[in-house]
Amino acid sequence: MNINPSDESNLSENFQVVRGEFFSHTLEPSFTLCNCKAYVNAACLKKLPNYDYIQLLVSPEEKILAIRPCPERKKDSFRWRQGSFGHTPKKITCPIFFAKIMTLMNWDPNLRYRFLGKFIQANDEHLFVFDLNSPEIYQPDIKTPLYPADWAKQFGIPEKEHKRVMQISIFDKYAVFEPEKKGAKNACEPSVSKKSDSGF
Repeated sequence: MNINPSDESNLSENFQVVRGEFFSHTLEPSFTLCNCKAYVNAACLKKLPNYDYIQLLVSPEEKILAIRPCPERKKDSFRWRQGSFGHTPKKITCPIFFAKIMTLMNWDPNLRYRFLGKFIQANDEHLFVFDLNSPEIYQPDIKTPLYPADWAKQFGIPEKEHKRVMQISIFDKYAVFEPEKKGAKNACEPSVSKKSDSGF
């Protein structure tokens, strides 16, 4: 196969961008759901050492989960670390939230789901954003990963498509991921209300 480096279309036609989930990411933000509990890794806590409390935001339509740091006084906030300003994540018991996510994604509640995320900063606001469509799947207490059936067919998505799959936009000072809908020419634009004490 001959590839001309100056011809970008060759990359689009012949290469797949290998999924990041195939590699170790111990130093990158992650979010885990297992056994009716939710928790982040130490990398998340180290990114925001001055926050003990967070809010969770979920877009059911786009299958996106976001973590937003906030003061304790904020409505619907909860502690995500053990001790003040420590680097040990707190495993948060959340049976109803856990069940709703399992139902939303049609997942097996007996398995462990971990998501790699991106840390986004915009106008003094911070978010961790996780795509629920791309989980790492494990049997509890077993390190050998499972994976969705479509992952066995390819290393990742074609390079050309990869550029369009995930975009980042800013709405009212908030950064959000926008997965492109299949068949749509442009990435969808979810409405985001202005900042308030009670969240979005």
